[in-house]
Amino acid sequence: MATIFSKIVNGEIPSYKIAEDENYYAFLDINPLAQGHTLVIPKKEVNYIFDVEDDLLAGMMVFAKKIAKAIDKVCDCKRVGVAVLGLEVPHAHIHLIPINNLHDIDFSQPKLKLSSSELESMAEKIKAAL
Repeated sequence: MATIFSKIVNGEIPSYKIAEDENYYAFLDINPLAQGHTLVIPKKEVNYIFDVEDDLLAGMMVFAKKIAKAIDKVCDCKRVGVAVLGLEVPHAHIHLIPINNLHDIDFSQPKLKLSSSELESMAEKIKAAL
């Protein structure tokens, strides 16, 4: 059974897409820790990030780097933090989160409630910065 992320890649579920190529897809997290919180996934469905083939994993980080640089340009942050948890969805993914301190990347804190127009606006800003 396809994961929710595979359904997003296949267009079965809408997303706030930031970028994609033949191997990867980046989109805004709809339950973000901060505005600009983005998920980067391989299109190939692999449950655990350390089971992703070496070349695909290396390419995923290079793809994520481009997205992180764009996030850094449009979000008021000191850095773009990177987190890999892998427990929420059984599809390898990287969180890119604008941060100003260590607590900004604490997944136990309440998530932001952003409107679809706020998410759409942020996605457009990040895309424009690519």
